[in-house]
Amino acid sequence: MNNYDKTRLMIALTLVLVLLIYAIIKFTPKSKHITTRFIARTGVFSSIAVILYTLPILKFSVPFFPSFLEIHFDEVPAFIAGFAYGPLSAFFVILIKTLIKLPITNTAGVGELADLLYSLAFVLPASIIYRYKRNFKGALIGLGVATVIQVVVASIFTAFVMLDFYVFMMPGLSLEAILKMCQAINPNITSLGWTFVFMVGMPFNLFKDVIVVIITLVLYKNTHKLIDRIRV
Repeated sequence: MNNYDKTRLMIALTLVLVLLIYAIIKFTPKSKHITTRFIARTGVFSSIAVILYTLPILKFSVPFFPSFLEIHFDEVPAFIAGFAYGPLSAFFVILIKTLIKLPITNTAGVGELADLLYSLAFVLPASIIYRYKRNFKGALIGLGVATVIQVVVASIFTAFVMLDFYVFMMPGLSLEAILKMCQAINPNITSLGWTFVFMVGMPFNLFKDVIVVIITLVLYKNTHKLIDRIRV
């Protein structure tokens, strides 16, 4: 990756982040300013997300996917925070758990950046939809739409942006080495492009998202009355 490609990548990532922040501000009611109560409650869910995101025992790989793809459940508290307090709270939960993880990263920050973008693509759409339809049906629709968005965004972005960025940030690692890791699991994976997207990216993200959605729905069904009462 040359300097021109690096510059384009950083500009693209910056624009994505700016657009996400703009969407949060636009879809957050003007009356909901950041209050002490908002900060305290968001902090509680951020703490839970940090624990789920940083403790190795709470993350795991799946045998039929490459080992660099891990399943973790830190998006669950972000979903609950988003349903209870709105998209802005969900955004802060995701941002805080990512920033806290950065000092102990073993991916030169690339994995954390990917998790930040993919979690935002997953949690924010559901939180925004739920804001306008605050019932179980709204949660179900929001989670369904969010799953589709996250699977598409994460799969394509990983294949065509993040793998190159990861190789650039990790001297000694090559795309060929990553491809061999994938082929050790599935010999039919012939490239890190669309073959990777359809045989690895989409199946993995769908598998992970379904688990997260099921856990979120179970928690929602048991806490939705409380969520409606504790809105900021």
